[in-house]
Amino acid sequence: MSTSLGMGRADGVVRVGALAPLTPPGWVGAGRHLLAGLELGVRDVNDAGGVGGRPLELVVRDTAADPQRAAAAVDELARLGVAAVAGEYHSVVARAAAARADALGLPFLCSSAVLDALTAQPTEWVARIAPAQSHGWRLYADFLLGAGHSRIAVATQPSVYWASGTGILREHIAPRGGSVVELDMSALGPAALCDALAVQGATALLLLVGHPEPAASVVRSVRRDPRLAGVLIGAPAGQPEFAEWATLLGADGAGIPFLRYLPERLTPLGARVEAALRERLAEAPSFVAFEGYDTIAVLADVLRAHGTDRARTAASWPRVATDGTRGPIRFSRAPGISVRQWAWPPVQIVDRDPAAPDRFRVLHTG
Repeated sequence: MSTSLGMGRADGVVRVGALAPLTPPGWVGAGRHLLAGLELGVRDVNDAGGVGGRPLELVVRDTAADPQRAAAAVDELARLGVAAVAGEYHSVVARAAAARADALGLPFLCSSAVLDALTAQPTEWVARIAPAQSHGWRLYADFLLGAGHSRIAVATQPSVYWASGTGILREHIAPRGGSVVELDMSALGPAALCDALAVQGATALLLLVGHPEPAASVVRSVRRDPRLAGVLIGAPAGQPEFAEWATLLGADGAGIPFLRYLPERLTPLGARVEAALRERLAEAPSFVAFEGYDTIAVLADVLRAHGTDRARTAASWPRVATDGTRGPIRFSRAPGISVRQWAWPPVQIVDRDPAAPDRFRVLHTG
């Protein structure tokens, strides 16, 4: 899908490719919020005069959570002459897009994917708005330990992203006397998972699995098992952030802490953007929508200052100084991270209030 057909620069339009999961098996709710933020950012840029008087347009491609499809989209967007590529939510998909963008010499500003190793080697072509997984998930581990949970079980599926998250948790929790036990959901159904959890004696179960399934079935089974009444369910990847979670699980979906990348208080820009996103989405915007908006704000500043030459865009990442919806955005080389990184966006650990599942409670900040 595309907002425009003629890709040549003769028409004076500056085009940016946009990647998002907009159809299953991608996380469609996240893709919809990401695209809403990107589109609102473009609207605001154009209302303010565009890029040096030239209108900014998105060329949107649906990744459907498919790494090969994402890599092919980057190839296509490069041929179409976009100045840069933005977006993507799923980490494994963004990794494929980043590798292709790096190979082609096409700037890619990743909005939401958090996998530390977004590229195999350090690159100048890729930068990222979202915090690295190691940063957010260490804070999540601190939250668990502070709440008295030292024996942690993770319900997991085969994935580079889930394996990375499990490793981060284990490396952070084990030196503090805790343990992380893996329960493989490719071999266990929800009932068997409950049996294993009861035997392990873990006090917390983390959902490192796909949404809506098997995450929703696991939550229902654990909630209904009297042996597990005291077990905390957690979802560091953020599944409960979206309205679909509350619709699907109701009260069962409350009290499940997750990572959210929002500050205690939005900037004045953020407050205005929040109202506009709420109107556009017809629901409260997630942190993913703000990530999309901030991505366009950064790209617009870069393109205004340095033009549409791809090499100049990539070379400008270290000089980015953009006032975003959640604070001032700067990029640097964070230790162990292969791309230019905003270090760090605000991080919260939040859950849905059991007394009112449509309301969020902030449990921990970092």
